[in-house]
Amino acid sequence: MKTGKTKLMKKLFALLTALSLLLALAACGTSDTGDTTAAANNTDAAATVYKIGICNYVDDASLNQIVDNIRARLTELGAENNVTFEIDYDNCNADASTMEQIISDFIHSGVDLMVGVATPVAMRMQALTEDNQIPVVFSAVSDPVGAELVESMDAPGANMTGTSDYLDTNAVMNLIFAQNPDAKKIGLLYDQGQDASTAAIASAKEYLDSKNIEYVEHTGSTADEVMLAAQAMVADGVDAVFTPTDNSIMKAELAIYETFLDAKIPHYTGADSFALNGAFVGYGVDYANLGVETANMVASILLDGADPATTPVKTFDNGTATVNTDTCTALGYDYDAICEAFKPYCMEIKSITTAESFDEVGG
Repeated sequence: MKTGKTKLMKKLFALLTALSLLLALAACGTSDTGDTTAAANNTDAAATVYKIGICNYVDDASLNQIVDNIRARLTELGAENNVTFEIDYDNCNADASTMEQIISDFIHSGVDLMVGVATPVAMRMQALTEDNQIPVVFSAVSDPVGAELVESMDAPGANMTGTSDYLDTNAVMNLIFAQNPDAKKIGLLYDQGQDASTAAIASAKEYLDSKNIEYVEHTGSTADEVMLAAQAMVADGVDAVFTPTDNSIMKAELAIYETFLDAKIPHYTGADSFALNGAFVGYGVDYANLGVETANMVASILLDGADPATTPVKTFDNGTATVNTDTCTALGYDYDAICEAFKPYCMEIKSITTAESFDEVGG
């Protein structure tokens, strides 16, 4: 009995030892495999994944179109170059505190590059990246030099470059008087707090002063203020209204365009998105293309090592007029006659009908 018990104990000891060895090997195997996979994943991520933070200033047709095209183009470029552009997108809706928090979150999450859509966002990104020098690509900044975002358009300096939707104000003024050579009073509708409007409004005043044309100014930053400003334009008896690439007015366009239609006042603006939302004419850059070129610039910096400091700010030809045919008819104008009048002042004339977003018209 004693011998049998001893053998049994030896077998149990051998089994326990073998089990312990198996568990130890399994544990070591799991640990090694996990570490190797994590290291491989980390290596792949470092090589192929680029984190991009995009902050949009406000929800409107122009800026949304830019963001949509940035996203789409980066997806294409990622597939072409076998990399992933991981996008963290947010919209501050013109709230300074929200904007600050969004940009701070981008920085803390370790983004490789930030995109600021519209001047206020770009300016805040500039301030918050002064120390860390995270590359910033701005989009739809009308006057990058005037906003002191860059030292010059050709040599931006520091960590910022981008795309500009600079507006040729004189060209818009030419359209106004091509349609109505006898116009005597022009309304200037804008938000005084929008940096994008500053240079354009000054240029419009200079143009009108040179021709001894009277003008009146009404401003607003909220929807209610813009509506009151539009109504004041009607009360002033203006012959036409001009608005530059102003996001506050853009947001309110769907609410105010009928006020101008009822008074038979054409609204001339600095972007096709205004025309989409009911304005008579939008004249300026192609915002879809601006979004594409912004994405190309992002890829050039991240993939090719381009230096923002020496990457020229990209500007675009402003020669496209977009006419809202619904509004044209409501104002009592003949579309063909309008095109004929505009032709000497435009490289291209497009038509559009009233909608809330470009997706609704297939744009």
